Amino acid sequence: MSWLAILLVSCLRTYASSTSKPNILLMMADDLGLGDVGCYGNDTLRTPNIDQLAKEGVKLTQHIAAAPLCTPSRAAFLTGRYPIRSGMGSSTKQRILYWTGGSGGLPTNETTFARILQQQGYTTALIGKWHQGMNCESHSDHCHHPLNHGFDYFYGMPFTLVNECQSTENRQLNALVQAKYWLYSQIIALTVLTLLIGKLTGLFLVKWKAIICFALCGFLFFISWFSSYGFVKYWNCILLRNHDISEQPMKLEKATSNVLKEAVSFIERNKHGPFLLFVSFLHVHTPLITTEKFLGKSRHGLYGDNVEEMDWMVGRILDAIDKEGLKNNTFTYFTSDHGGHLEAQKQNTQLGGWNGIYKGGKGMGGWEGGIRVPGIFRWPGVLPADTVINEPTSLMDIYHTVAHLAAGIMPQDRVIDGRNLMPLLQGKVQHSEHEFMFHYCGLYLHAVRWHQKDSAALWKAHYTTPIFQPDGTGACYRSGLCSCFGEDVTHHDPPLLFDLSSDPAEIKPLSPATEPLFDTVISRIERAVQEHRQTLTPVPQQLSGYNNVWKPWLQPCCGTFPFCWCDKEGDSHQELL
Repeated sequence: MSWLAILLVSCLRTYASSTSKPNILLMMADDLGLGDVGCYGNDTLRTPNIDQLAKEGVKLTQHIAAAPLCTPSRAAFLTGRYPIRSGMGSSTKQRILYWTGGSGGLPTNETTFARILQQQGYTTALIGKWHQGMNCESHSDHCHHPLNHGFDYFYGMPFTLVNECQSTENRQLNALVQAKYWLYSQIIALTVLTLLIGKLTGLFLVKWKAIICFALCGFLFFISWFSSYGFVKYWNCILLRNHDISEQPMKLEKATSNVLKEAVSFIERNKHGPFLLFVSFLHVHTPLITTEKFLGKSRHGLYGDNVEEMDWMVGRILDAIDKEGLKNNTFTYFTSDHGGHLEAQKQNTQLGGWNGIYKGGKGMGGWEGGIRVPGIFRWPGVLPADTVINEPTSLMDIYHTVAHLAAGIMPQDRVIDGRNLMPLLQGKVQHSEHEFMFHYCGLYLHAVRWHQKDSAALWKAHYTTPIFQPDGTGACYRSGLCSCFGEDVTHHDPPLLFDLSSDPAEIKPLSPATEPLFDTVISRIERAVQEHRQTLTPVPQQLSGYNNVWKPWLQPCCGTFPFCWCDKEGDSHQELL
């Protein structure tokens, strides 16, 4: 960077700190169910810090994620746009990024809210989970890296926690595919062994060349998949500080302390502001890494322990804000990336969240349980305290809202689906700007919500719903996650219609016989769908089969590939616990 550019950035930040721009603290849980939080009705899990945040600010009861899985939901959160617009939706069963060494990720031409705030003189940081990709053409081009998307500082996982980060007993990453590959490998091995025995005993008239060729092909098949899936802990479970690998594989027992210390340290270093701090918790995603201090303390097993530890972390971060005297000048937000994972189980133990009265969960693009999440805001003196808003809002709204607070310039060359929430949060308006909200499962539109302005009704039409396994269980326990298309879904014509204002649990579908406005409502929603689709343009698919396969030449490695392991963190973070 030239001395002129450095001087310009310095001037911008000095100017920004002298203005009334607030600091911005965004906190996002991973896989947290709406029903897991005390202020949203849970009276058996202890979340006093999140509950206090709601008491001191505004709580949204109809806060909606743009997707029911982490990669597309977080892409929408960062860009204020439906994932289908940025290529972060998927037409396959692989609906998230599967590899740190893949080529898919948040496109470089997308403008995140971090980039907008950075341009307004904010110091920006992401602590925790990224899961928006890393590289495009080489192992170090970092085209999808947070620092290439407007963040000045990054500390955390470029991927996400999975069971393989802890052990290989309960495989999570594409588990059904792994099971098939193991089966095929065993069949090949058994066949080779049978041919070999038959040849040696004279039972089979087969040439040695054929046996060797078949065995070699089987070995190559095994290596082709086991070289990736067999070493997930080393390829995906890594810790970065900016562009440098700190731990590979990461030491899970230190993850809580690492994330917390980095968040607190950033606040202390940048107390003169303005700053944007996005704390993207690794909690409460499986394998539910929990410190000894919280193990066995909740009434809901390991999952409950993990939730209560995350709440404690929220409290420590808010304490750091208070300690530096920043509470009244900090816009604070807490949410989850999507609903709780109902199918996360080990034997008879539930390892996923609870979504309250709402049907469905993680992976389900239409049902409320997969997309309705906590939404809590605090800014003393600007936002009212102990306030509840029941209007439809979206995680995508954070984009427009923080850009507005920073006096940032919104991109004019693309559709922004998020809306500025400040008038609604401050009570200056009574209704959300969202009239229609579109609920995607991958690239497939599963449902549409219509917030009818001249009526108390809140309509929701389902075009496609997942088939639960077993039937009537409310989740897809056999496959581990519900699908978006194919034989695992049911298409509805006419759509299933609910009035969420009177039936938020989506139990009683309406019909022309029970709802006189049925045809009118469906007609209006279908017209909105047509108008929405006219705003979509073709873009490269970041989660395509090619982009979402492991590529050794793109694998981040702190040693000489394939010998990738290091620990540059040491024990420097343990004192926080």
